Amino acid sequence: MNETLELIKSRRSVKKYKDTPVDKALIEKIVEAGTWAATGRNRQSPIILAITDKETIAQLSKINAEIMGVEEGDPFYGAPCVLVVLADKTASTYLYDGSLVMGNMMLAAHALGLGSCWIHRAKQTFERPEGKALLQKLGIEGDYEGIGNCVVGYADMQPQPKARKENWVYYVD
Repeated sequence: MNETLELIKSRRSVKKYKDTPVDKALIEKIVEAGTWAATGRNRQSPIILAITDKETIAQLSKINAEIMGVEEGDPFYGAPCVLVVLADKTASTYLYDGSLVMGNMMLAAHALGLGSCWIHRAKQTFERPEGKALLQKLGIEGDYEGIGNCVVGYADMQPQPKARKENWVYYVD
């Protein structure tokens, strides 16, 4: 149990990646961890797009930057792998389900020696025609909402932890 708690405490968001591809076996382990996340009533509403195709990553990064209102830069920080989590909106817990998938995958990446970061704006990306076209191209049908983009790769930086805030927890005995 101490190993799990140490992983949780030592994981950081990585915002600079080496241009080294991530081995597919590692990606498979990370997404497997995502598939074991708790979901409301075990409905398993999320799906994961495991993307290593450079053109698709560049397209999603460009869309993400446009949504942010940024003309230059890469919101995916040069990561060679993007794991997009979407969830079926017909499940009442879809947002929470997808969030737990994201958390599991970020912890799994850290456990495997990789960096990760949750990049927002997946919702807006997959509301756009380009996002919908990607899902259609992949044969994905349904009422899915983008939850998050989990960028993964070999860290090219060492993020430092910040102190925990005061009054984080209130005990009621």
